[in-house]
Amino acid sequence: LFFLTIMGAQGSKDRVSKADVEFLMMNTRYDEKTIQEWYKGFMSDCPDGKLNTTAFMKIYSKCFPSGNAKEFCDHVFRTFDSDKNGFIDFKEFLLAIDVTSSGSPEEKLNWAFSMYDVDGNGWIDLGEMTNIVKSIYKMMGPNQARTDKLDTPEKRAEDIFRRMDIDSDGRVTRQEFVRCCLNDCHLLELLAPNTRL
Repeated sequence: LFFLTIMGAQGSKDRVSKADVEFLMMNTRYDEKTIQEWYKGFMSDCPDGKLNTTAFMKIYSKCFPSGNAKEFCDHVFRTFDSDKNGFIDFKEFLLAIDVTSSGSPEEKLNWAFSMYDVDGNGWIDLGEMTNIVKSIYKMMGPNQARTDKLDTPEKRAEDIFRRMDIDSDGRVTRQEFVRCCLNDCHLLELLAPNTRL
C-alpha cells in the first residue's frame, strides 16, 4: 500500500501503548510488530500524532500526480476521521488502512459507502453520488477525460445511481450499494477499486 512507502522511514518515536496495540490487534489483521512499524512511520510524519487535511492531501496526491486529488482527498479524509474531530489519529489511520487494503469485499464496500454518504444520513442521494464521481474524474486527470469522452461525470453518476437505486426511491441504502457492487464487477472496480471478489 502506498502509505507504507510514503509515510516516513525517518527515525523512531515512542511505541504504541499496550492498550492501543491490543485494540488494534483485535480490530485489524496486523500483529504487534507490524502495528509498531506503522506507528513509527506515522509518528515520523505526524510528530504530534495527528494527521491533518493538509498533510493527508500531500501524501495522497503523490499517488495521482496528473490529476487534482483535493476533493477526493477531502472525502477520504472525512471517512478516515471516524470521530469527526478534524484530524486522523493513529488508531483511525490503521483501522482505515486495514479495511481498505486487507478487508473483505463487503468490508471495503461498507467503508466506500461511508465515503459516498457525505452527510452521514444512512443513504446516498444523486447529489452525493455526482460529487464523488466528479472528484474521481478530477483526481484521475486528463487520462480519465480521454477514456470517457462521451461520458460526463454527471452522466456516469446518474447511470450508477439508477442501477443502484433498486426500489427507485431516490436513495441508495448501504444494502443496495453493497449488493449492487458485489453483483456488478464494472461498478465494483469504479466505486471501490482493488476490491476483488
